[in-house]
Amino acid sequence: MSLTIDDRILALAGMAQALQQVRRIADTGQSDSRVVATAINSVLRIDAPSVEAVYGERQAVAPGLRLLHNQFSGQNQDKALGKLALAVLQVERRFAATPACMQAVAKGIAPIAQQAERLGDAAHPDVMAAVGALYADTLSQLRPRVMVQGNPHYLAQAGVVAEIRALLLAAVRSAMLWRQAGGNYWDFLFFRARMIAAVERALR
Repeated sequence: MSLTIDDRILALAGMAQALQQVRRIADTGQSDSRVVATAINSVLRIDAPSVEAVYGERQAVAPGLRLLHNQFSGQNQDKALGKLALAVLQVERRFAATPACMQAVAKGIAPIAQQAERLGDAAHPDVMAAVGALYADTLSQLRPRVMVQGNPHYLAQAGVVAEIRALLLAAVRSAMLWRQAGGNYWDFLFFRARMIAAVERALR
């Protein structure tokens, strides 16, 4: 897979919109089913031929691209989202350095992908529960853990917790794509203009 800055932007957009849904469901108990389906499908498409194919199509990450534009340009920045993204990037580094954890995730995804195909819905509650359980058994054991703040009423509900965990796994998947495409922290410090330009290209 030949990867470019445009691929890095698509991966970041996938991560951003997954994490926005994490924040939304933690606060309100509600989520956007289309964005959630895109996120879960990105976890299940292990052998996609391109970054765009991981998400199905470029339009599927348009919400994330708009989020990135706001973050990079300083307009309507969501600081809490930025902190959550940083935590996910840190977990992804620990995950990539733990082969046993990576193997466990890869092994766990295959039967979930078959389940999603049978049900015809990646966002089906049973699929969400399975992906969430996979995250709980693997990535949530790494330190530092990703801490999600929200409404205690919703965070006490098993379905909400499962969806949050599933979305966090999707966010880590996108973070790995970003790294594989050459992404690093210097992008945010010194190449913001290039990243804004890449976002604007992707939104056309």
